[in-house]
Amino acid sequence: MYRTQNPNDMEQKRTLAGILTGTALLVAVSAQAQPARVQVIHNSADAVADPVDVYIDGALALNDFAFRTATPFLDLPSDVAIEVGIAPGNSTSSADIIASFTYTLAAGEAYILVANGIVSGSGYDPVQPFDLYASGAREVAVGTGTDILVFHGSTDAPTVQVAENAVLAGAILVPPFSYGDFAGYLEVPTADYELEVQLPDGTPVVAYQAPLATLGLGGAAITVLASGFLDPSMNSGGASFGLWVALATGGDLIPLPLAVASSTARVQVIHNSADAAAAVVDVYLDDALAIDNFAFRTATPFLDLPAGVDIVVGVAPGNSTGAGDIIADFTYNLVPDETYILVANGIVSASGYDPVQPFDLYASGGREVASGTGTDILVFHGSTDAPTVQVAENAVLGGALLVPPFSYGNFAGYLEVPTADYELEVQLPDGTPVVAYQAPLATLGLEGAAITVLASGFLDPSMNSNGAAFGLWVALADGGPLVPLPLATGINDADDLLNDLRLWPNPAQDQLFINLDARSSAQAVVSIMDMTGRIVMEKGLGLPAGESMYVLETGDLSTGSYMLSVQGNNSLRSIPVQIVR
Repeated sequence: MYRTQNPNDMEQKRTLAGILTGTALLVAVSAQAQPARVQVIHNSADAVADPVDVYIDGALALNDFAFRTATPFLDLPSDVAIEVGIAPGNSTSSADIIASFTYTLAAGEAYILVANGIVSGSGYDPVQPFDLYASGAREVAVGTGTDILVFHGSTDAPTVQVAENAVLAGAILVPPFSYGDFAGYLEVPTADYELEVQLPDGTPVVAYQAPLATLGLGGAAITVLASGFLDPSMNSGGASFGLWVALATGGDLIPLPLAVASSTARVQVIHNSADAAAAVVDVYLDDALAIDNFAFRTATPFLDLPAGVDIVVGVAPGNSTGAGDIIADFTYNLVPDETYILVANGIVSASGYDPVQPFDLYASGGREVASGTGTDILVFHGSTDAPTVQVAENAVLGGALLVPPFSYGNFAGYLEVPTADYELEVQLPDGTPVVAYQAPLATLGLEGAAITVLASGFLDPSMNSNGAAFGLWVALADGGPLVPLPLATGINDADDLLNDLRLWPNPAQDQLFINLDARSSAQAVVSIMDMTGRIVMEKGLGLPAGESMYVLETGDLSTGSYMLSVQGNNSLRSIPVQIVR
């Protein structure tokens, strides 16, 4: 095929108002020569090129030819020069033609013509000038499989290559090619493929399903076009990038669907940012809302997320209206079949907090269950104003160091311990005690569980907008509100107050019965604390020596998890309580 252009073609291209559409092309075919077969595909994503009228030798051939449509294969005269003229849609005659291209087609040959590029003088970056791109063509496959002609028609996409993941284990199907290039026909068995667009160094960009078998394309020849813009915001809000298929029969192009990740990873997300501005956030995954109104000191259960591909986790204020509200995003490429903990932590606000540890997502390998019969504990330092600390155990291990010195933002790794009731003492690196907490793993029934213990809140709320006070909080694998560990500092481990403490029913509804066996008469305080650390009920008791029973009215409490504590005589005893409705 030979093509010539008018001297003014380049100026005409810059002002072109449309390109070819996919209706029947009615032209005279020379009786003295075998015709050429031509399919025209409209792939110009410029808004002013949708639609156009197409003239052949001055006669209207295609009326209102739309973006992402194709003609069937048409008979055009061969061995003589023909002029293809482009005019704005709904033109009145060939006098409206604003660009023309002259071709001499070879008798008996078949061609693909792709109308592509930018017509407008502004609003698009980069500007790839409008043109008609030509390739030899096939109307049917040469064998029993499917023949695929690939064309790079995305004006703002870089040089890329194409690999196949589902059938050919990552083999490169199309070596690196650039805008305006045809990659030549691929002759492949008719199967359902996954086509991954990559940078030339193999970095994945995006992957698409190519269900050739499902679509019944055995024996067919098709054209796959990179179409639209990678960044519509820089291109007048135009059509987004995708891979689209033109069939030999013409009509609307067919979009290839995005590939579903063939593998997943398990991820739990924990919200531990004590900044009031981040008290409730929305979490987006690849710009789709994944967690709505995610509250401070709560955790998701373990979720299945795509693995082996880049995913973008975005964080937006609570009650956001869309991905445009995202204020921070983080890109991950998770290892298939692995398990992770992600902790949202740090400061969002520009003032009111000292020190300012910037908001971030902190990642660690995770576990959903213990590796043995005990309890596995992952420890995270998430208190922005707390110093480097270590953690010792006093009740069972005689002050043995469990967690060596670690600083803000660090995970200490999993501790694999027998399931017992412990006392965890937070110390400075020189062993100076800071504060101690009960860790009633046996009482809470955590045998076989894997949990995350987080240092949370502020040591000095007065310097941090009077935010949540420091504490140790537990995230369970099932998610939900974090569970606070009760203070143990200054408490007599021998328990000078009670021989026994029992509750029933548990779960409770409107009433909770408390049976106490006191060592001696004493003044005590019974309190119920919710999972945010707020005391929702408190009552003073005068305990006689021996057994006594009290009734707490719990009808005003919401369904959820609570901690009931009895404190007196320098002793504290706590039991988890469930309220149901």
